[in-house]
Amino acid sequence: MQNQSSPSPSPSPSPSPSPPTQHPFCTTIPIPNPKDHKTTLYIIVAASLFSLLFFLSSSSTSTSASASTSQIRPDPYLFPTSQTSSDPSPPSIAYLISGSAGDSGRILRLLLATYHPKNQYLLHLDLTAPQSERDGLAISVQSIPIFKAAQNVNVVGKADFAYPKGSSGISFTLRGASILLRLSQNWDWFVTLNAADYPLVTQDDLLHILSFLPKSLNFVNHSSYIGWKESRKLRPIIVDPGLYLMEKTGMFYATQKRELPNAFRLFTVFHMEGFFLQNGCGATYGEELGQWCLAKYKGDYGRFLICNAKNDNGSNQIALAISRPFFTCSSFSVLSRNFIDFCILGTDNLPRTLLMYFANTPSSLSNYFPTILCNSHKFNRTVINNNLLYATFDKSPYDEPRLLSSNDFEVMIQSGAAFATRFKSDDPVLDRIDREILGCSPGNVVPGGWCLGESGNHTCSVWGDSNVLRPSLGARRLEKRIVELLSNGTFRSHQCVVE
Repeated sequence: MQNQSSPSPSPSPSPSPSPPTQHPFCTTIPIPNPKDHKTTLYIIVAASLFSLLFFLSSSSTSTSASASTSQIRPDPYLFPTSQTSSDPSPPSIAYLISGSAGDSGRILRLLLATYHPKNQYLLHLDLTAPQSERDGLAISVQSIPIFKAAQNVNVVGKADFAYPKGSSGISFTLRGASILLRLSQNWDWFVTLNAADYPLVTQDDLLHILSFLPKSLNFVNHSSYIGWKESRKLRPIIVDPGLYLMEKTGMFYATQKRELPNAFRLFTVFHMEGFFLQNGCGATYGEELGQWCLAKYKGDYGRFLICNAKNDNGSNQIALAISRPFFTCSSFSVLSRNFIDFCILGTDNLPRTLLMYFANTPSSLSNYFPTILCNSHKFNRTVINNNLLYATFDKSPYDEPRLLSSNDFEVMIQSGAAFATRFKSDDPVLDRIDREILGCSPGNVVPGGWCLGESGNHTCSVWGDSNVLRPSLGARRLEKRIVELLSNGTFRSHQCVVE
């Protein structure tokens, strides 16, 4: 600090008039000839990259909700200072739960279904939702006693746009992850959910199974097989308006296309719950043939299968079933804290290089994390090629997952997945999941080992040590699925494979 008693410097002669100075953060860009499409394209791409960087740098978040603004310590009954057992503490998950206008009720229901005091939750309603809905969600969170006691639920006050077909989804996800890193040092995995998702196991089930796994594992569907995506998803150049506009508008597509990179290998998300079939037997045989091929060639990704099928006359015909993965826009994954740290705070420049590359790529969020994982020597051996999400498709594999209903209940539960998508708001199948799988009543959190109240609607009105887990049958289903993933001989052979 400068000493106030020090003599002031002698006045200097008046400077000669200087030319007008430019704004420190702006520069004058010459207006190109309208016919010069290449120059125009460069300016568009540069402006988009700057918008993405500015968007990320401005994530000095305003979170409003239960715990982050309060200095009160969490309830000591939930988090006792002295351990009553020598067993290690169970892991915890950081959830980023997002929705749009009209989704506050769905987000709150999803929060109740996935709640556990050890976890961290960040809720986000995008800019299509009015501020009054965002405030109402925060008030609802504040009104639930267990959320106030655990202080682990927060609502984003300054919302973002997150276009699923643009790069603003990456900036939103990284912003949410950085907030969660700042809120707590104790979580181990990062999961993004939207209002159309729902859990198929309790948090006690999920945390119990994760407690037996290395905390470095990342559950991400991925493939280096590009195929049709080369022309539709990777070579086009876009500008995402979610990075620089306050209202939702259409995506801007440039007329030029770019070459695929050779400095790194692209990996993208795929889905493998079923098959998209082309066969000589007609559509009648599609489902049965797919189930037969799936059972016989399970895990045989990216290949063409020849299967025998019978026509109506009982004679054999040869049918061709395409077992290529379903490429989707779903970015659902279970990512380790170490990997999230690497993406946000790491000294390796790979995450930022890929952030720049995908800034102008359609559906970039579905490609961003798989590409980082598989191009990093530090993390490419930590990937499990399954994201623990159940989804099905009605038509072509290029569509969004179809809406699930009560007709899908048995199959999705027996799949052993931890989550499922997509569900219609307040669909009866959600009530059945609550009742038969999660064991919770409407408007209440899912009971766990930390709940000490009497049976019924008030089981969790009295709480104890959050380290106590009480897994149910869902833990066995999830365990079976993960054991199959790790022990059927395909774990390493499907890990960041270059096809």
